[in-house]
Amino acid sequence: MKGTPVSTFAPRPGAAPLHRQVAAQARMEARLMLRNGEQLLLAIVIPVIVLVGGVAGADRLGLDLEGHRAVDVLVPGVLALAVMSTAFTSIAIATGFERRYGVIKRLGASPLPRHGLLLGKVLALLNVVALQLVVLVVVGLALGWQPTLDEPVTTVGSTVLAVAAGTWAFASLGLFVAGVLRAEATLALANLVYLLLMVGGGVVLPTSSYGAASGFLQWLPSAALGDAMRAALVDARLDATAILVLLVWGAVGTLLTARTFTWE
Repeated sequence: MKGTPVSTFAPRPGAAPLHRQVAAQARMEARLMLRNGEQLLLAIVIPVIVLVGGVAGADRLGLDLEGHRAVDVLVPGVLALAVMSTAFTSIAIATGFERRYGVIKRLGASPLPRHGLLLGKVLALLNVVALQLVVLVVVGLALGWQPTLDEPVTTVGSTVLAVAAGTWAFASLGLFVAGVLRAEATLALANLVYLLLMVGGGVVLPTSSYGAASGFLQWLPSAALGDAMRAALVDARLDATAILVLLVWGAVGTLLTARTFTWE
């Protein structure tokens, strides 16, 4: 029609703004994580079972809890376990199979840039971790957990820092494993490492519970995350050494991933 702007009817092709692309990718990634039965088992069910079973059987097992109630020590450890399960195991398995089926390769050909894809994965991961922590905190409170709140700013700040550093460390290591191994090998290795660290990695229980091995365990990312969470929620302090260990693991994992990750 005469006088009508052409742009009213003409198509205007083009990619959506980056923040909308990343948000859409993050929503999709989070839904896929929560719909996957195996990942939901790792993220929610196993940590809840470990927490309830540990609190119920702590007296019979004679655990070294450094003079604290079992629930007060186990809840921070299980929160650390939940971060490890999602940030390492779940993201490694999901990324490994995405590489196998060519999902990442196809996304790489879309308007979403590669850094946007990784950012979407990180945001989805943080959303799932937040959901895990909320569920486990509710279960812990129901079991009688009493977090130390004498210095709330220190407690909250140290907890957030520990979760952030632990998520970075384990996510970078998970992406490293997924980027160099076949999907089936990634599945097997990620689950094996998860089980070994859960049982003997100093994440659920204090490293002092492992006797002579405690000196070695404290340098593992699992023990560092567990120690940082217990320091924050039991002693209301920042464990700077544990945070530094997590940051070093995160830097090493990021460097290895950047140098070795292949998209198909």
